[in-house]
Amino acid sequence: MADDIVSVTRNGFRQEARDLVELAASEEAVAELLRRGLDWLTRVVRFDLATLFLLREGKLVAVAARGPLASDKVRRHELKLTDFPTLRQALETRRARAFTHEDHSHGDGDPFDGVLDLPPGHSCMVVPLCAGESCYGLLTLDRTECETYPRELVELVEVYGQMLATTLQETQQKSTLERLHRREHEHARLLEAQLGGDEVGVLETSRSAAVRELARRARQVAETETPVLLLGETGTGKERLARAVHRWSSRAEAPFVTLNCAAIPAGLLESELFGHVKGAFTGATRDRAGRFQMAHGGTLFLDEVGELPVELQAKLLRALQEKTFEPVGSDRTVRADVRILAATHVDLQQAISQRRFREDLYYRLSVFPLRLPPLRERLEDLPQLCVSLLEEQARRTGRRGVKVTAEGIARLAAYDWPGNIRELANALERATILSRKLELGAESFDLPLRVPGAKAAVEAPPLMEGSVPTLEEVQRQHILRVLTLTQGRIYGPGGAAALLGLKPSTLQSRMKKLGIARLEQYVAVTPSLEES
Repeated sequence: MADDIVSVTRNGFRQEARDLVELAASEEAVAELLRRGLDWLTRVVRFDLATLFLLREGKLVAVAARGPLASDKVRRHELKLTDFPTLRQALETRRARAFTHEDHSHGDGDPFDGVLDLPPGHSCMVVPLCAGESCYGLLTLDRTECETYPRELVELVEVYGQMLATTLQETQQKSTLERLHRREHEHARLLEAQLGGDEVGVLETSRSAAVRELARRARQVAETETPVLLLGETGTGKERLARAVHRWSSRAEAPFVTLNCAAIPAGLLESELFGHVKGAFTGATRDRAGRFQMAHGGTLFLDEVGELPVELQAKLLRALQEKTFEPVGSDRTVRADVRILAATHVDLQQAISQRRFREDLYYRLSVFPLRLPPLRERLEDLPQLCVSLLEEQARRTGRRGVKVTAEGIARLAAYDWPGNIRELANALERATILSRKLELGAESFDLPLRVPGAKAAVEAPPLMEGSVPTLEEVQRQHILRVLTLTQGRIYGPGGAAALLGLKPSTLQSRMKKLGIARLEQYVAVTPSLEES
């Protein structure tokens, strides 16, 4: 009979190994793992009771049981290791053993005394569950027949116990990694919000009709899997809009991974995108996942995609079309489910004509283009942007309560912001550092006055006759900008007259002289400057 049992065990051993490997690769719960482990034992070992005990604070706690003698009482059974030296020895030596009649008679007693009425000398086997440097518990097998389990069978079940322990270890490690991943994801979202990653910001609440329309279209496309190409000057907030699209999408709980194509040396970009295997090149001492693998199930944001080398653009196109790629140095095809968002400040059409960008890749990326307006085209958002950026700054520096006065806003509005929102954030931080007051007035900002749309004097070509605007035209444009900023309001604190340092009657006379339209043209339904 013992030979039959050993034969059956040997026949099922390889299959069980495959089953355990499959189980270890899955995300099943520990309880399911243990249940399946005991179910397999019923096919290869005779027992009336198989019990799995896990170590918890110096105790062996039963977590699963199978066989005719299994009961709720058995499944709630607990043993103190200090009361059973033979069980403690099995864990310390990591060796399975079969108990004989002498062991029961002269040992430390039966672990199921008071729970089961087993005859003296009954068949009993104890198998430690140990893997690596850890021991997780014990597997006990009991039969009511008085026959010692053969040594060959004990050794095979010992190997099975090691496999079960290894699988248990991998499952628990995966569970731990998943918890850490969820914790890091929530932590990243918190940091993102603290550092200004709030997707709404001044998009949907903007006073600019163009920006509100941009936010509406971004929300629409966020609900799809369509690639989005974000266009706009440097510093207009393309990455923030990309994060908004991700947060508004069904992939919001999945990773948001970024890659700045202009910040990585051309020779390393392929590895950054697709990863590499050990030995692929000098310095590749281990396998490394690329951004596509990191973003699996989520969103990959390719910033400055116009800087991507031409030779790499074909591989990117294939990854977008087929959702497959090969890591550098590998012939193994990897599949990744990734939603692509891309951004650039360069003219891709011009790059295509110069053969610096593939036309087929352009059409793959620009299914749904979104253009972010420069700050000089949305100056009515200056008050809101200042509040938002100062709040972000306060979270980093701890200096709260800083505000920009109406005069300070007017000073900021007189500048054309070639660096856009990023430059505005830097100007506010610089002013906050230099000022001891909580209110930042016009004197707090050391910004050169520029004609709207003009470049810096050091960059401008020599002026030609007829190209110089008249003084009246400069005054007219400046008054128009201030009126737009104040929503057409002339009177009171924060009104256009106060910002320009003029009496309201003087401003109105000058408006009439310069041919500026009636006041009502500038009045909007959004809150006024002083209400903001």
